[in-house]
Amino acid sequence: MKNKSNTQPARSKFTIFKQICNLIPPHLVPKLARETGVDKKARDFSPWSHVISLMFSQLAHCLSLNDVCDGLSLHRGPLSTLRGATPPSRNGLSHANKVRDWRLAQQLFYSTLDHLQNLTPNFGGLRGNSRFARRFRRAIHIVDATTIQLVANCMDWARHRRS
Repeated sequence: MKNKSNTQPARSKFTIFKQICNLIPPHLVPKLARETGVDKKARDFSPWSHVISLMFSQLAHCLSLNDVCDGLSLHRGPLSTLRGATPPSRNGLSHANKVRDWRLAQQLFYSTLDHLQNLTPNFGGLRGNSRFARRFRRAIHIVDATTIQLVANCMDWARHRRS
């Protein structure tokens, strides 16, 4: 007689991306947006949606704004379950990266790090009172939409854009 106890792992309702986003306290991004003045410049594209877009671009190893916007718009349904985040337009994400204060991301990082270290004292593995990691073991990817003027002027195929 066969053993009919098929043990399978329980299916999670949450994606890994949602689990990572849930580590950020819900009140933190709006509070930091008010402190840095980012919320005054936000209309349709909220600071939380901007943070979600930047986290997605890092975790998905996106190479361009198109990758970020297309990837998030394909997952519009699950994205809306992340505290009402909305996918950005290409122009909206580019404008947000250009205009919004970078201190929001810096303060969000350190506030989240402090929060996680309060929950688990050994989180991050930092030794002593140093607030900076000595070395990163993985590559850190960033999305930058700027163009270096010198390079654009030297390339013959870049006639449409000189600055």
